[in-house]
Amino acid sequence: MRRQRNWFLPLLVCAVLTQTTVHLARPLVSYRVIALGGDARAVGLVAAAFAVLPLLVAIPLGRLSDRLSRLGLLLAAGTCLLAAGSLLMSVSGSVPALALNSAVVGLGQLVFLVAAQGTVARWSSGPLLDRGFGWLTAAVSVGQLLGPLLTGALLGSATGEALATASRHAFWVCAGTALLALPVVAVVAVRTPVRRRAPERAAEAPSSTLALLQRSGVPTKLFASLALLAAADILTAYLPLIADSRGIAPAVVGVLLGLRAAATICSRLLLDRLLIHWRHDVLIVASAAGSAAAFALVPVPGLGLVGMGVALVVGGFLLGVGQPLTMTLMVRAVPVEARSRGLALRMVANRIGQVALPAAAALVAGSTGAGALWLACAVLATASAAAHRASATS
Repeated sequence: MRRQRNWFLPLLVCAVLTQTTVHLARPLVSYRVIALGGDARAVGLVAAAFAVLPLLVAIPLGRLSDRLSRLGLLLAAGTCLLAAGSLLMSVSGSVPALALNSAVVGLGQLVFLVAAQGTVARWSSGPLLDRGFGWLTAAVSVGQLLGPLLTGALLGSATGEALATASRHAFWVCAGTALLALPVVAVVAVRTPVRRRAPERAAEAPSSTLALLQRSGVPTKLFASLALLAAADILTAYLPLIADSRGIAPAVVGVLLGLRAAATICSRLLLDRLLIHWRHDVLIVASAAGSAAAFALVPVPGLGLVGMGVALVVGGFLLGVGQPLTMTLMVRAVPVEARSRGLALRMVANRIGQVALPAAAALVAGSTGAGALWLACAVLATASAAAHRASATS
């Protein structure tokens, strides 16, 4: 336990800083699109661009992670990409340029998370695996909490040309937050053990992508993970638009998104206790179904700020339960030599959702973005039903 703590706590700090960068950048992109005259469809397409490069490189990156004896360089590479993408977005003067640089930020997040999750999967075992993924995703949620709060603080009630200027300066803060993680990444790289097993063994493992997909329950777990993450992304992308249509200031939107993230942190820190009473599959079904019902209330016309806040807190708590459990179940469903590839496959599914759902949401968003969030809720409900069927037949 003490040996794990030497690298695990710094890894959590890195996760907080890098994910604060990501979740500061993503609402900023939506406001930047608005400042450049973009509409709901433009917001959806830029959100989809975030996942394009990760979709293409996740599996090769997972193979590389399985072969490396240490993952510190991957952690550093992901962090640098986050900083570079943020700086590029600060000088982007068009929606296509924002989409391209959003893809760079998405790639940076993928590289960092593949390395971080691979580190936890490699050096945690037994009950420490659920706890490790639970705390890692809780650290991610801290970033999801701090990012929107920083967005609100940096943008305030700016509109028009002032919004364009404020959003450009806020991207500099994004880059600085990512760069703060680099010294901590060095600590993680030094303190993690070196894997003694020969890399060739991982290369020889008979675990192709198709073979992993054919393992029992894997497709259902991938769909649940896809739905949970895509719903959070669509909420982050479209809540500013929904709020703007109701005259709600960006600072208040930051608080609302922060409430959702705080509830998610709580559920992930309580994951050990929840698993005492319910099985993994039961919690995943409840996570998807409950968050779908709660988030469906957010765009309802006439719902006040208090009602929106309550719906986001309930939905955020339930949403937070499912993601770490899908990580644990994926790790247990694949061979030891293919754990990073299994996690990378899960990320491919996530990125497919992050591309397909925002693109589909852009078509049904409407002028206020409500249709986009309802589409995400429908996908969550479908994933819950699929997980329930798989659990009943297993």
